[in-house]
Amino acid sequence: MNAHPEQDILTLTRGASTLRFAPWAGGRLLSWHIEGRPVIVWPENANWAEPARVRGGNPLLFPFLGRHRVDGQIGRWRDAQGVVRDLPMHGFARDLPFAAQIDDDGHGLKMTLVDSDATRTGYPFAFRFEAAYRLADAHALDVTLTATNTGAQRLPWYAGHHFYFALPHAQRAQTTLDLPAAQRRHQLADGSISAPEPGKAQYRLDDASIIDRFHVLEPTPPATPVRLVTPGLGRAVTIDLNRPGSLPWYAVTTWTEAADSDFYCVEPWLGLPDAIHNGLGLRWLAPGQTETATLRIGVETLGG
Repeated sequence: MNAHPEQDILTLTRGASTLRFAPWAGGRLLSWHIEGRPVIVWPENANWAEPARVRGGNPLLFPFLGRHRVDGQIGRWRDAQGVVRDLPMHGFARDLPFAAQIDDDGHGLKMTLVDSDATRTGYPFAFRFEAAYRLADAHALDVTLTATNTGAQRLPWYAGHHFYFALPHAQRAQTTLDLPAAQRRHQLADGSISAPEPGKAQYRLDDASIIDRFHVLEPTPPATPVRLVTPGLGRAVTIDLNRPGSLPWYAVTTWTEAADSDFYCVEPWLGLPDAIHNGLGLRWLAPGQTETATLRIGVETLGG
C-alpha cells in the first residue's frame, strides 16, 4: 500500500462540489468539499498504512456496527447454534477493498464488496454489499447502502454510516443539532443497551452528554430531517432519512473523539450495537433478497 496513494484516489465533481474516494481502503469516502471548504473532512496527516483507523471521511459499517461481544470479549458473536465467531467492531467492510464503477455522467460512484475467504470465517454468508454516492446537485449528496443475499441461507445484518463532519472544536458551543423525535440510549460497560430516555429536539455540540449516544428514531421514518447548524461556518447540513424506497433508519449516533477534535460525527444506523444478540434493529435477509437504505445530505448557506 502506498504511503501517499494519490494515484489511487478517485475524484468526482459537480459544480462547486468535489468528492474523493479510496475504494481500495474499505470503500471509503474520504472527503466532500464545496467551493473548496470541507463538509466531510479527511486529515492531512492520515496514516495510509491503516486507513480503516483514520478519523475522517465515512467508514462503512457492515455487516454489523458498533461493539458486539460474547462473555465480555469485544469482537465476538454467537449464532443461533451457539457457534462463537470473531468479527471486528463495526464489521469488516472498512478493512477490505471494494470494486468501483463511476456513473456514466461522472456524478456518482458505486463501490461493491462480495464475500470472500477474508469474510467467511467470521461471517459465513454469501452477500453483495454496495455503497453508492451520487451528487444530486452541487449541494446535495445521495448515499445508498444495498445488501443482497447471494447464498442459500438467510443472513443477519445491520449496517451504518460514520460521517465525519468538519467542525472546528472551538465552534461546538455555537453549533446546534436538531433531531427528529427520538429516545436516547447508550451502551453500558457490560455491552447491554441502556433503558430509553426522552430525547431533546435540539442539542448544542459542546454538550458532552451526547457523545456516544444513540438517538433511536420514533417513529421511523422520521417526519423531519436531522439538521446540523454551524453559524461559524455559515452553513447548515441536513440529513434526510425519509427517502423513497429506503429501509427505516433505526437511530442516529452522535460522537466525537476529544475536546480538541475538529470534527463531529453524526451517524445514521440501521440498528444498535450488539443487535445480533439484543435484536435492536437486527435485520435478516432471505436468500435472493435485497434491501436498500438511502439518505440525502444537503448543504445550505445560512442567511443565503
